[in-house]
Amino acid sequence: MKVLIVGAGPTGLTAGIELCRLGVVPTIVDRRETASTLSRAVGVTPRSLSLLKPSGVTEKLLQEAIPFHGIRIHHGTSLSLDLPLRSERMAYPYVIGMPQDRTEALMAETLELLGGSIQFGKGFEGYEEEGGKAAVTFADGTSGKFDVVIGADGIRSTVREAAGIEYPGFDLEQTWSIADVDAEGWEHPDKITLVQAGPGMIVVFAPLEARRYRLVSSAPNALEAMPLPINVTNIRRQGQFKISVRQASTYSKGPVHLAGDAAHCHAPVGGRGMNLGIADAAELAERLVNGGIEDYSGLRHRLGNEAVRITERGRKMTGGVNLPRRVAFRTLIGAANYVPAIKRRLGRFLVEF
Repeated sequence: MKVLIVGAGPTGLTAGIELCRLGVVPTIVDRRETASTLSRAVGVTPRSLSLLKPSGVTEKLLQEAIPFHGIRIHHGTSLSLDLPLRSERMAYPYVIGMPQDRTEALMAETLELLGGSIQFGKGFEGYEEEGGKAAVTFADGTSGKFDVVIGADGIRSTVREAAGIEYPGFDLEQTWSIADVDAEGWEHPDKITLVQAGPGMIVVFAPLEARRYRLVSSAPNALEAMPLPINVTNIRRQGQFKISVRQASTYSKGPVHLAGDAAHCHAPVGGRGMNLGIADAAELAERLVNGGIEDYSGLRHRLGNEAVRITERGRKMTGGVNLPRRVAFRTLIGAANYVPAIKRRLGRFLVEF
């Protein structure tokens, strides 16, 4: 079986690693000239750690990552809830934090150990279906025929467009922002901090490495939006972005299968985007090798739809302007403070979902 993977982010790398581990060495291409140096996603969930364990990636991640032991929720400058993040029902009981570029580097190392490699600077141009196979052309003028093409090439997927798969959904009007900073003296280096900075405005502050942190906000300037004092010693990068909430109409069409952001995208609330892509890729690789590929799209579409629903609900509760939702969130926080069972259940849900 000849497999082409388009995109060498966490989703494409997971698909490549799992296929190699199962005896199929794929061709992996990426339009970028080199590996990414950007730390887009932060958290790796227990489910992802379990999926990546057989290849050895998990052991490497755990040697470097920061475990998230809790989340502190503030209303303005006032602490509303200090919530432990732990689930004893999972093989790995907590979410870990690590810059995405480092996660990708460790995955790429594992891929090479398993016999795989990445061809950077090689863009996917399009394909024609011939006898159930994909006759692919690349931007450098070369071509090849493949039994399977995996589109792991992000929100603006050229694979999805070439396959003519619709990507319905909507775009949020708000301009969100991000900042990666070095900071000294932060009192909670193993916890995520979520701040409701005002109606419709949230700020999330999460550790990436020792004294390195990620700020994400629904405001145009994450640093300015943060009401809590931070001793920032260096700004590594800042940027703005728009959020799309979309899902492909199908994840499979002929020889093409989609995974990760090529198949779905949503708000960063809950930090599940990369992890959903890892789960897509692991499922896809297993079904390609061991059978059942006809069920891949239906299964992952349902799970993707559920992830979108949960993250949208979380976004609207934590950072929406709708008064009833804001009241519902404050009521939930109050209940968690006074009822230990609710507090445990909420913390477990945030780790497991």
